[in-house]
Amino acid sequence: MPFADEMIDRRTALDLADALEVAAPGTSPTRLRTAAESLSELSLRERVDALRAAMLQDLGGPFTDLATVVRRAIRDSPTFRGWMIWPVSTAVAESAAANGSAAATADALDLLAELTGLLTSEFALRTLLRHDLEHVLAQALEWTHSQDEHVRRLASEGTRPYLPWAVRVPRLTAEPGRTIPILDRLHRDPSEYVRRSVANHLNDLSRDDPALVVATTARWLGSVDAATEKATEKVVRHALRTLLKRGDPAALALLGYPDPAGALVVDGPHLDRARLVVGESIELQATVRNTGEESVRLMIDYVVHHATAAGTQSTKAFKLTTLTLGPGQERDVRKVHSFRPITTRRYYSGPHAVALQINGVTSGRQDFHLDLPAGG
Repeated sequence: MPFADEMIDRRTALDLADALEVAAPGTSPTRLRTAAESLSELSLRERVDALRAAMLQDLGGPFTDLATVVRRAIRDSPTFRGWMIWPVSTAVAESAAANGSAAATADALDLLAELTGLLTSEFALRTLLRHDLEHVLAQALEWTHSQDEHVRRLASEGTRPYLPWAVRVPRLTAEPGRTIPILDRLHRDPSEYVRRSVANHLNDLSRDDPALVVATTARWLGSVDAATEKATEKVVRHALRTLLKRGDPAALALLGYPDPAGALVVDGPHLDRARLVVGESIELQATVRNTGEESVRLMIDYVVHHATAAGTQSTKAFKLTTLTLGPGQERDVRKVHSFRPITTRRYYSGPHAVALQINGVTSGRQDFHLDLPAGG
């Protein structure tokens, strides 16, 4: 992920000011140019907010005037694209919401669809969703028929309950089923770009309503044909990824990984050491044997219990392997897990543990101790 100053920097703001000045003759975007000089200490979202506010102050006037200027910039300025579009699209949404009329909302939605091919309008859409959920969801459903894959993706991505970097829309999390009609239309979209958004959207929904997500994906799998089977299965797997890591029985069973129901004998996991230092690795090994009379498909993960600053433990599941064991067969599985420093996790000295998770069922637990390096 690029740094904030690689996406929206002084040059981005000045280029935006130039594009708007051409699109609105007689206007001098002085506040935008002033804002361009004060971005260096701001986060990405703060930069977007600062430029959006400056743009609205410079252009002023009613929503219709702003929309006219933005459309002129789309038409007349070849540099009007990329990261500068984020503050523009959010300005459009904010101005329309402030106007309050259904006509302004409708025109803003049309304009966001025009802008989204230059840079996604998914973040700006949140303002309008909070302003008029019914209107925006109805339009998003219409966007699923668009010839433009960027617009079709906007229908799914912009309405995600937990869209990264975006403001929350409380009604989307309180009413998880509201966006399913949109996903139903897009899960077989010809564009993988769109289908991946659908999977991410459904994965978001699994936080609040796992049963809805399993039921939806089961319905999709139940209506596949030869032409769409592989693509649909890929969408479903990606959509269920969080539930699979949690060991959700219904999600696992849907993908053909039922509860082994006593047919397995698991020896392990065994660890190659009982103590290590951040920066080192630990190896786990286990043997899994099928004592049943039928073959069994297994999704084998391992769960690391990390020490926390509060003296408790938090868990994170990691993929290990998938396999099928026939009656009487056994398989040795191994995994080297690194504790090298990473930006997404802070390690704490203290007791840790690792366990296997086979088709959602936890098997065994081995404790070990992680130390910080000297001086760490």
